Amino acid sequence: MNEVELNIRLYLTAVIKSWTDRIDCTDKLTPQRFILNAMTELFDSLSEDDIELIRLRYMERLTLSEVASRYLLNERTIRNHTNPTIKQVKEIIKKATEQAQHAREVD
Repeated sequence: MNEVELNIRLYLTAVIKSWTDRIDCTDKLTPQRFILNAMTELFDSLSEDDIELIRLRYMERLTLSEVASRYLLNERTIRNHTNPTIKQVKEIIKKATEQAQHAREVD
């Protein structure tokens, strides 16, 4: 399981929220809180259909082909609906990782 899939699964199952709440009870923006806030903003901006496509790909682990056949769409359409979100999730993880590295360097 890669980082993107892991973070999507943690977000969609609400595990990341419970971990973040346990790790950080302050208002300090930890990397975990940053990921939770950014993922919440991202997923709140998506349509229910787009969230379902991502859920099928990353929670149910269906291939693009399987998702496309389920919705009677072509793979390119599925890719066009999911790739922008996946790209944003990668960027969120990258920023959180950079934030954590910077925090370690400062300490």
